[in-house]
Amino acid sequence: MTAVERPTNNLRTELTNLPNVVTMGRVLLIPFVLLLIDNYNPLRTFLASLLYIGAAAGDALDGYLARTRNQVSVLGKFLDPLADKLIVTAVLVYMVEMGRAPASLVVVLIGRDLAINGLRSIASAQGLVIAASDGGKIKTALQLVGIMTMLIHFRYPLVGSGAVFAQPISVDYHRVGLILLMLSAVVSVLSGVDYMRKFFSAAWRPSTTP
Repeated sequence: MTAVERPTNNLRTELTNLPNVVTMGRVLLIPFVLLLIDNYNPLRTFLASLLYIGAAAGDALDGYLARTRNQVSVLGKFLDPLADKLIVTAVLVYMVEMGRAPASLVVVLIGRDLAINGLRSIASAQGLVIAASDGGKIKTALQLVGIMTMLIHFRYPLVGSGAVFAQPISVDYHRVGLILLMLSAVVSVLSGVDYMRKFFSAAWRPSTTP
């Protein structure tokens, strides 16, 4: 009687491959970012901003590692976007609690992403191919820089402005970040509407299957 070979534990392999370890490391940085958010200590807020940049920039690193090491996995496809959403959502919600961001703005940003993610899941299940728009990339870039500057929060002199002007120009990083987040909300809604238009257009398109 021949022994039955046990299937390879793919989940264990995927959990321990380098790209997914990097992704999980990004998620583990979130509590430290939140703990450092402070309305009174500039050093803490600056460190929170650096950790946030590290967590957000890890998105490019884990994707690069997955492609170059040929370790693109089902788990990675699930964890990577989840990490992105957790990082942004956790920081935005916490900034509402700290009085740094208006709740209505955060509801728009998070609500849009939840709606589009739901449509993407439906599209994937139905085999619909919907091209990504540039609006989504612009929204992500604005969010990244906006949240980063809102985490810095305090007003600082603009580097080099003292050599040009009689008085150094100071930058209110909280205000700059808030403006960028508002712009990101506008782009977010517009790109969301565009995605919904493409989704329903693809859904109503006559099937070419004989």
